[in-house]
Amino acid sequence: MTLAERIDVAVGDRAGAWDLAGRIPMDLVRELSGEGLLCAQVPDTYGGLGLSSLETGELAAHTGTLCGSLRSLMTSQGMVAWTIQRHATRAQREVLLPRLTGGEVAAAAFSEPGAGSDLSAIRTEIVADGDSVVVSGDKVWSTAAAYADMILVFGRFEDGAAAVVVPATAPGVRIEPVSSPMGCRAAGHANVLLDSVRLPADAVLGGGAQSLPLLVTSALTYGRISVAWGCAGILRLCLRSAVEHAATREQFGGPLAGHQLIQRHLAELLVAEQTTTRVCEHASRRWDESGPDMAATVLAKYVGSTRASWAAQTAMQVLASAGAEDGHPVARALRDAKLMEIIEGSSEICQLVLADHVLAGSGRGGVHV
Repeated sequence: MTLAERIDVAVGDRAGAWDLAGRIPMDLVRELSGEGLLCAQVPDTYGGLGLSSLETGELAAHTGTLCGSLRSLMTSQGMVAWTIQRHATRAQREVLLPRLTGGEVAAAAFSEPGAGSDLSAIRTEIVADGDSVVVSGDKVWSTAAAYADMILVFGRFEDGAAAVVVPATAPGVRIEPVSSPMGCRAAGHANVLLDSVRLPADAVLGGGAQSLPLLVTSALTYGRISVAWGCAGILRLCLRSAVEHAATREQFGGPLAGHQLIQRHLAELLVAEQTTTRVCEHASRRWDESGPDMAATVLAKYVGSTRASWAAQTAMQVLASAGAEDGHPVARALRDAKLMEIIEGSSEICQLVLADHVLAGSGRGGVHV
């Protein structure tokens, strides 16, 4: 059985019900974690599947055609695993990564009530106290936190910043699920409240202070490319749904697909899907060849999320009332896609990053992504 076929079996026709209920069965989440599917890029030396960025991306896209919430869990677990691979000590990697490929679930906690894209506004504190650290702060909208065994919390530490691994059951941790999220409703979005949570000092990745922008950007780079590939999945879903409906729905004595304005919609959906797939492939190939490329990844996230949001609206226009019932894949895509324009850096933040890249390259004889 291929990995895509395994996801087909896992999801079946249940994504709509999961979305309405706001929950994926926990036993299934643990099963997929135990098969390494929630962080498929982790090397096999740690029990992972050792997929390339390109292979992991295509798996995320396939999952995104079926269930945006499950793909969001992959993004969350993958971000945590990548941050551990990149910033943890060898001893930490040897302990933590096998847990993430062995059935446990992880969430990353970045945003705060007063700090989203503005990293300088982060107020969560990680304070050294002998052989312990004490973590205090409030995090909001942490994907997968409602399922999590461990939460990777980003905060201020000494003269810089750190990411600390917080057990979800540690004294002082309170997890409050977001009651009615607009999109990816079964992805376990939750607020994480940390009230003087005492942990051993070796819970801090790398053991010392690091640069906050570098630490967060490293994690977000993985998240952005995963979201971009997930958006490619949304685009494939929207294209397929619109084509199937247009080919079978009769209007004015013939199939809807016979009308030129509908044909234009289908053509533009194809262009959006292919454009997103190509920029995702480019970003993943750059990653596989020489490591993460921030500009290529941000470009993929920006193109994917904006095109997916547009495509979901266009597919809804083609399906009309046939797609307008809550739980329908296109209705679900419409809500999920809009959220993709916000998470892991809003569309506006992506534009600013890309503009900085253009300006930085303008004095070097050209701009390349």
